[in-house]
Amino acid sequence: MKLFYKAGACSLASHIALEESGLPYEIEAVDLKTKLTASGADFTQINAKGYVPALLLDNGELLTEGPAIMQYVADQVPAKHLAPLSDGMARYRLQSWLTFIGTELHKNFSPFFNPAASSDWKAAAMANLERRLGYVAQQVDDKQFLLGNEFSIGDAYLFTVLGWAKHIDLDLGKWPALVAYQERVGARHGVQAAMKAEGLL
Repeated sequence: MKLFYKAGACSLASHIALEESGLPYEIEAVDLKTKLTASGADFTQINAKGYVPALLLDNGELLTEGPAIMQYVADQVPAKHLAPLSDGMARYRLQSWLTFIGTELHKNFSPFFNPAASSDWKAAAMANLERRLGYVAQQVDDKQFLLGNEFSIGDAYLFTVLGWAKHIDLDLGKWPALVAYQERVGARHGVQAAMKAEGLL
């Protein structure tokens, strides 16, 4: 498998999932401005959507969208418990978290990385982020991870998104539970390995 990524972007979550899985994989960076991969390929010929992450499977199929990629990876190694079994209510809770992180957190960070975003748009997004992060802080205050005592791909995604706070002057220190959570997840070997490979450490 090969993961196409941009350092520190949402593709980091898929990278962490791959690292935690123990499965063999390769990575190739993508310049999202030029749409060229590190080897000089036209990324839009690989992924017509033009953004990361994209996972090229061993059979030649391409899988896109972080939550789908992470669930695919998790399902290849059920013994690692990166995602609950599909027939359990816990899997739906994971789906709920992946959707919440994608639509309520990830998307509210987007205006801050968009040069065309207005100050009003950014202000509204920041207000949304503060409300949503307050909710997340309550949810992790008495738990090791999002689903309880076991790390899941939901944690890979949340950790990645929380890492963007420092780039938009959003102080996570307002929520000590989030700071402690970020430190817990960030200390994991798989997370450290993925970040090191992307030049983030």
